[in-house]
Amino acid sequence: MKRGLLLLIVAAGLLLASPYGVKGWGDHGHRLSGRAAALRLPAEMPAFFRRSVEQLSYLNPEPDRWRDRAEFDLDRAIGGAAPDHYIDLEFVPPGALKAANRYDFIAELVKAGRKPAEAGFVPYRIVEVFQRLRIEFRLWRAEKDRTRKRYIEQRIINDAGILGHYVADAANPHHTTMHHNGWVGDNPKGYTTYSRERGFHARFEEEFVRARIRLEDVLPLVGSSARTIEQPREGVIEYIERSHALVEQLYILDQREAFGESNTSAEHKKFAAERLAAGAEMLRDLWWTAWATSKER
Repeated sequence: MKRGLLLLIVAAGLLLASPYGVKGWGDHGHRLSGRAAALRLPAEMPAFFRRSVEQLSYLNPEPDRWRDRAEFDLDRAIGGAAPDHYIDLEFVPPGALKAANRYDFIAELVKAGRKPAEAGFVPYRIVEVFQRLRIEFRLWRAEKDRTRKRYIEQRIINDAGILGHYVADAANPHHTTMHHNGWVGDNPKGYTTYSRERGFHARFEEEFVRARIRLEDVLPLVGSSARTIEQPREGVIEYIERSHALVEQLYILDQREAFGESNTSAEHKKFAAERLAAGAEMLRDLWWTAWATSKER
């Protein structure tokens, strides 16, 4: 009975349109994040992984490539596209993120009268792909056949690149809030509000980043030492909460001088570079943790 109820909840969620009509960081920002993470790998990572810098950079934008409007049902689907790219923390009931998996999380949302796609699932998507990656590393350690070992390597690089997309998305405060493309509701400080023609989301993470941010701006900000994340699920949530804490700072900067390709402010550049570096560092640490803990069961 409980299983049937959860299936009905998920089916209902599939019908809900995503509130997001824009893509995270754009191709340029995502490639930068993936490349910076790959260039800061420890020497102890397997050689095949360290040699895959170009592919890991290329794959970071991949989930946005799936968001083709010709395949609109995929973009609306839970686990398929849009809701996996964000978590609007204002819509998450207290304690709901303690749910061990996305299905229990959905049940908590429904219990609180929230639509699943309204809240989003990025922390669960990150943890799901991370766990898959750790399993693949474990299989790689155990495999003796050289041909099958290469097959596993291909699977590892693909999933590691895909993981990078969602980690990078969560580094952008816009992907953690209902104010994802303009301030919503009461606005006593007069922050930027929604504009269909030239939305804040795209002005920041696509136009500004493409025009102003380069690898040399991001890479020096990524810590050189990888850490093992002892509790990955909790670590991912804490990472997202740190990003969410910067939502208002992002709006303050836009109020001072609008983000966009013509903005040359050093303060704005610093903010964007630090966010991309935070995503790259978290991604590198998740890759390292998946490898370092894969021998454990």
